[in-house]
Amino acid sequence: MATHKSAEKAHRQSLTRQSANRTSISKLRTEIKKIREAAKGDDAAAAQKMLPGTISLIDKSIQKGVLHANAAARYKSRLSRLVRSSAKA
Repeated sequence: MATHKSAEKAHRQSLTRQSANRTSISKLRTEIKKIREAAKGDDAAAAQKMLPGTISLIDKSIQKGVLHANAAARYKSRLSRLVRSSAKA
C-alpha cells in the first residue's frame, strides 16, 4: 500500500482512470458484439444503421486513450467489411 501522500494520490487517480477505462471498453465491446450479431443474422439493415454509431464510438475510444489507433482502424475495417458482405447476401 502507498505510504507517501503523492503515492496515495496517484493510486486514487489510477483507480478513477481504471473505472472510466473499464466503462468505455465495456460499452465498446457491447456495441461491437451487437453489430456482429446483426450482420451475421438476417438483420443486415439494422447492422447498416448501427455502423456509423459504432465507428463513432471506436473513434472516441482512441481519443480517450482506451484503444490504440491501429487497433481501432482494424476494428472499423473488419466491421465495415462484415456489414457490406451481409448486405450483399
